[in-house]
Amino acid sequence: MDRNVVIATLLTALIMFVWLWWLSPPPQPSPSARDTLHLDTSGARVDTAALAQQDALFDSLFIAVRNGKARTITVETDLYQAQLSTRGATLVSLKLKRYKQYDFETPVQLVDTTKPGALSLVFTTPTSHLIDTRTLLFETNVLADTLRVTEAPVEIAFEVPLGTGRIRQVYTFSPKDYEVLLRIEQEQAATFSTLEGYELVWNGGVPFAERDRDDEARHSGAFARSGGEVEKITLDRHPTEEKRLAGQVDWVAVKNKFFTAILIPEGVTRGAELVGERLGAVEDPNYWEDYAARLLMPRPEPGQVDTFRLYLGPMEYFRLARYDLDLYNMVDYGWDAFEWMTRPLAKFVFIPLFTLLGRLFGNYGLAIIVFALLVKIALYPLTRASFRSIAQMRELQPELEAIREKYADNPQKQQEAMLKLYREKKINPLGGCLPMLLQWPVLIALWQYFQQSLIVRQQAFLWAKDLSAPDPILHLPFKIPLYGDFVAGFTLLMGISMIIQMRIQSGSTPPNPQTKILTYIFPIFIFAIFNRLSSALNLYYLCYNIFSAVQQFFINRSLEKQKGKTDRQAERRFAAKAAAKADKARQKQARMRR
Repeated sequence: MDRNVVIATLLTALIMFVWLWWLSPPPQPSPSARDTLHLDTSGARVDTAALAQQDALFDSLFIAVRNGKARTITVETDLYQAQLSTRGATLVSLKLKRYKQYDFETPVQLVDTTKPGALSLVFTTPTSHLIDTRTLLFETNVLADTLRVTEAPVEIAFEVPLGTGRIRQVYTFSPKDYEVLLRIEQEQAATFSTLEGYELVWNGGVPFAERDRDDEARHSGAFARSGGEVEKITLDRHPTEEKRLAGQVDWVAVKNKFFTAILIPEGVTRGAELVGERLGAVEDPNYWEDYAARLLMPRPEPGQVDTFRLYLGPMEYFRLARYDLDLYNMVDYGWDAFEWMTRPLAKFVFIPLFTLLGRLFGNYGLAIIVFALLVKIALYPLTRASFRSIAQMRELQPELEAIREKYADNPQKQQEAMLKLYREKKINPLGGCLPMLLQWPVLIALWQYFQQSLIVRQQAFLWAKDLSAPDPILHLPFKIPLYGDFVAGFTLLMGISMIIQMRIQSGSTPPNPQTKILTYIFPIFIFAIFNRLSSALNLYYLCYNIFSAVQQFFINRSLEKQKGKTDRQAERRFAAKAAAKADKARQKQARMRR
């Protein structure tokens, strides 16, 4: 195997190792109480039990609206089933009909049902008492317990009187859309809140829906867009995180790997606050990452109506792109050093092309195979340049070895002689390595895309039931650190294909004991890393390796034919020169005889 190939391979392994180390979470803290994520307006943490103890301190105008039996109103659309409670005028459940959890049966739930509701208004009274509207009992104009949204939008209004003032929240549900419109009206707000205004809060993040909680946790977080930049907090490194933004905020959101809840204000904001807390250990069945996203709103003027658009659904690129608010930028596409290239590639090349292929073939496994072929064709110029340089370096090995032996005791002269030989042969020693490295932004973008692609979620292909998850073909009776407790089928085939590809790539070069072992060690290393990754990613790299091996085979044959043709031309030129020289010699001898 050529030294440049070894260098590129080692760099590849180093990048993957550092990448996975960066993504791996630190040791988890011990389990703690689930409902501790609640902040007052100063940012201090207050649990719900403490809030309950403040009941006796509430102003008299709140006492009348805290007692009574709550009603639950169910809203049915083609896309989801939502449940709202008159206790807090809040969402207590939102199940997506077209998406199931990892068991393929339970609908995906966007609301943390262990909390008293997902949405709430939080404000401070003139007497400095903190009020969460989830503790208040609202009235509603809806008499039916179930409403079906089929053709026209449906409104549900909730009101709660607060002394001489009142709060009115109106939800508008539309058919065939994941957006819910929320209008908040406050009459005589000065009688029950301070000049600071109020907070619109999404409580509890988005519950996990995938089997691999560790992986899903790495793709979860709370987000906000301010000043044209998307800010975020995640819990990869620390058990708690907070971030506060001042001024105008375009939106706040929480998300897990594939689903999100987004709050988009239509008016002016005072800022936003993102809070996260990790509860329990990953191996604990009750492990959870608790997030809250808060929009800080000014106290409305008399007659003012605050309007919010709520997107509650999947991380579908084309749905989110219609808002033109960089909502899809919540998806991580790697380090900043690569993101300037990987994100546009994913958004404007991979997603549209892969979506088109999926619709054409009706099977996303077949779409991945064709997609890998198209990527390989697009990268063909770089691949050919790399293989050509490798072939040239392979032919140069005998001369390089001779130089190494001749100047074994003088590294400086050895290097000078090698550089001189490269110049004479017009060969770039890095020519085989650089084209391979130039492909890395594309490969990293594909790595991130397939890991987070909603399109392949729960799509089956061959033995893989879910292309967004691993495809175990053998379950082990024990768990191997980093590897897992199963053998993934496409990962195993990918490792075998990599061995075949590297054998073809080595060509007819005599085996080098120092590099031959890499042909087997590196695929094993990759096999261990990729075993727990999505089967879509492994299927892609399997096909990519197969196409690369086929491409290498034909390129090598082409180069050999070209070399043979060049050698024959050189032999003919040499023979012609020899014949001409012999003819001149005969003519000279004839003249001498005369």
